[in-house]
Amino acid sequence: MKRRLQKKYIILILGYSVVLLLIPYVLDYRSKSSHIKDGYQQQKCPDLKSTIALWSSTRTGNSTEVEDNGNRSQSRTHIYLHATWRTGSSFLGELFNQHPDVFYLYEPMWNMWQALYPGDAGSLQGAVRDMMNSLFRCDFSVLKLYAGSSNVSTSFIFGWKTNKVICSEPLCKAYKKHEIGLVQGDVCGKCHHRDIKELEKECKKYPVMVIKDVRVLDLAVLVPLMRDPAINLQIVQLFRDPRAVHNSRLKSKLALVKESIQVLRSKKQSDKYKRLLVPSNRVHRAENYVSSAMELICDNWLNDMLLVMNAPPWVKRNYMQLKYEYLVLRPVDELQRLYRFSNLTLSPAMEKFVVNMTHGQGYSSDKPFLISSRDAKEAIYAWRERLNVEQVNQVEAYCSEVMRQLAFLVKRLGSVSLLLLITFIKQAS
Repeated sequence: MKRRLQKKYIILILGYSVVLLLIPYVLDYRSKSSHIKDGYQQQKCPDLKSTIALWSSTRTGNSTEVEDNGNRSQSRTHIYLHATWRTGSSFLGELFNQHPDVFYLYEPMWNMWQALYPGDAGSLQGAVRDMMNSLFRCDFSVLKLYAGSSNVSTSFIFGWKTNKVICSEPLCKAYKKHEIGLVQGDVCGKCHHRDIKELEKECKKYPVMVIKDVRVLDLAVLVPLMRDPAINLQIVQLFRDPRAVHNSRLKSKLALVKESIQVLRSKKQSDKYKRLLVPSNRVHRAENYVSSAMELICDNWLNDMLLVMNAPPWVKRNYMQLKYEYLVLRPVDELQRLYRFSNLTLSPAMEKFVVNMTHGQGYSSDKPFLISSRDAKEAIYAWRERLNVEQVNQVEAYCSEVMRQLAFLVKRLGSVSLLLLITFIKQAS
């Protein structure tokens, strides 16, 4: 009798869930406005005119210049991995760090942000681009500006203890660049620190250079580097389900609060964002700052999508959109696509590496910044059990249009019913 009642309840909840899932889509067709009463619904078209004007302004007197950009022949490929915090960008970067033909830098702009704190993220965008411009030319003297010393060694490079070039011959005998495998920080930490000039020499040897960072908030900032014939920058932009991003950010909130404040300050002149800099709950201030920054992240994502959507063909040829969920669920296929875009070959060893990295044990939630082998499905769906209903609703309201564009179709009411269903089934069993 008890089992029958449980089955009836489950059937009722499933039916109720289906109805709730359908309601938002019906309302979408019936309503021309996307406003909700709490005022947080994400806008669909943030500043279309300025986006189109950007591409119009890039056309100089030579009308063929823009088209020629996409067809340049060059001996070196430059790629920027455009992402935000907690999207899986460290894992993506590691797929380049491991490749024998790639010179890879992990978040080199971190030093700048630390040196110029509390400068807001918006005012630092030009400096970030200029630094990237120098680094892609293998000119690392720019690092001296933020080191406070003219004697800069490889140890000043952020993440140097896991950098395959720094930790491999000829700079260090701990590893060999052509051998695939994670670099252990404690092993590389014993390597002798080399002068930055030696690293510049190594940089110039590689046919592909990749920089991964999370401090470019606006894709438009990189347009001059895409147009520069000496760099001809290619961009891989990584996206992830905003709910999963939010869940991961909350786990790492103490480490992210400082940069979240910098991001929030970049929009302080707008009335919309003034409320975000004044946490409503001072007891949980770190969590509030990290959560509030999520709204700006989704706005920036939407602006980037709009920019590419209205971009000329040569930009679209040099731009690739990548979803974290696809990368970890079908790693070999996505890695083939990624390497093809990057002019790299995919070896059996790299195929084995990416499969092993996405089929590990557990989620490693206790060490969120450590690159390790993880269970891909658990990493993707962990937010369903770890975020409460209010948190899910908040993110889906902030990021509704981004989620629609990226085909993350579960909407606010649907997520609530899904969470209720998961809770009920657990209790029933």
